[in-house]
Amino acid sequence: MIDPVFQSTNYLLARKLLDATALRHEAIATNVANAETPGFRRLEVGTDFAQHLRAQVSAGNLAKGVSSVSPHLVEDPAARTVRPDGNTVEIERELLAMNRNSVEYHYLTEVVSSNLKQLKMAISGRVV
Repeated sequence: MIDPVFQSTNYLLARKLLDATALRHEAIATNVANAETPGFRRLEVGTDFAQHLRAQVSAGNLAKGVSSVSPHLVEDPAARTVRPDGNTVEIERELLAMNRNSVEYHYLTEVVSSNLKQLKMAISGRVV
């Protein structure tokens, strides 16, 4: 009965993207913490995650392939060295990324929450 709610494309996509935003926040926090570490290479969520997720959605089998797609951290290959010691962290860029990630996270939590509110309303028969 409730499986269709938790198997809908929007819900599954929002959950996977929430996983990615949580991991991205960890990467940003790590980058900021290591901004002064000599030789530290900036981390980010791997771009193949977005490509795999997009392919699953386009193929229409997100519900079946959701477990095969998961975000992971990689060194940023496009990051340029900003200091003589080889560190690639630009603190201003990280702070902007943190703000953007926070907005994404709040939006996605609203999407997931609205699905859960609909389910609660269907069960209780009252508007939450």
